[in-house]
Amino acid sequence: MLTSKKIVYHRIAEQGVVSKADLMSSFNIKTSTMNRILEELVSEKLIEDCGFGPSKGGRKPILFQISSSYGYFFGLEISRFYSSLGLFDMQMNPKSFIRWRMDEDMNPERFVQHVSEQVRALLNDHRIESKQLIGIGVGAVGPLDRDKGIILEPLYFSAKGWRNVPICRLLTKATGIPAFLDNGANTALLGEHWALRQDQMQHMFYVHAGVSLRSAMITYGQIVHGTVDMEGSIGQMIIQTDGPRLYDNGNYGALEAYVSVPALEKQARMDAKMGRDDLTSRYHVDPEKIQYDMLLRELSQDNPYVSDLFYRAAKHLGIGLANLINLFHPQMIILGGTLVSSHDRFLQTTIEIAQKNTYYYPKYKPVFSKGVLKEDAVATGAALMVWKQMDI
Repeated sequence: MLTSKKIVYHRIAEQGVVSKADLMSSFNIKTSTMNRILEELVSEKLIEDCGFGPSKGGRKPILFQISSSYGYFFGLEISRFYSSLGLFDMQMNPKSFIRWRMDEDMNPERFVQHVSEQVRALLNDHRIESKQLIGIGVGAVGPLDRDKGIILEPLYFSAKGWRNVPICRLLTKATGIPAFLDNGANTALLGEHWALRQDQMQHMFYVHAGVSLRSAMITYGQIVHGTVDMEGSIGQMIIQTDGPRLYDNGNYGALEAYVSVPALEKQARMDAKMGRDDLTSRYHVDPEKIQYDMLLRELSQDNPYVSDLFYRAAKHLGIGLANLINLFHPQMIILGGTLVSSHDRFLQTTIEIAQKNTYYYPKYKPVFSKGVLKEDAVATGAALMVWKQMDI
């Protein structure tokens, strides 16, 4: 619940440094009430004064900022290829970041053990006591049951066992720290929105193009949660009614069949079976052994065939983005994932096609960005999620 006290605290955090006059101009709150709120926040050591601002004819105003050492948060990303853990102070400054590969041995039990070990190591390195920890935010690959803290049935994990995992309960038991769960697309967008808070973006969309397609939307600073938590639903957007489908249970002509790591691998393998031997002869592999890392290597060397594979995928992603833009009209679209970062041309092509098919363009020009936080966005947003839920 957002109380006046919490709203004022959040505004101080967002502004960085602020005076009482600045706060009074932002809220319809009586002076006596504002004085009481500020006194409570100072006495509880949630905020602190940080000097004086310039005089506007009278006494110099006292400036306030939130106390960075009041408490600490962990932000945890659970992804298919890599996971990461970040330690943050109250001002969302990262104290440390650790990233590791999700290999075939990283099942849920080993994962929780590894996280617990890293948590203890980071607390020891920064001389932080466990009682100063407020929570662990988890941004994970979906689908999820956010309320129950369960990772349901994600695809493509190298290790076995990632099905119906009560990740929040396991993490809390192992670390003694409360854990909270949301999908990684949501926390990534939450983190990027925070990093761009001075730009006052109210409506933003996030699309991650990698092993799967994932998306999230934020409006007036709030993540939009649907009736069910299916961050990968964007991949089932139909862009060609008579097109192929990637898996047996997906839509025909769905976006994921054209824009995803498995889609590129599938197309390269099919072409190799039809006689194209660019990759099989160079890497001495059977068609079914063609992997995405081979495609990336060839893309970096301007292999014409592989470049065309990525170029076509970028055009289809642009069509998918145009559909989303025409539906929601966001101010900014943030693009992430291994496909987006594969080559500058991929991003440029995606944006060009999206703009070309945006209905009100160029009168309406949404901003396209790879974001500020990039690979740290999921973990940062996960920590921020806990910060926003904190009782004040």
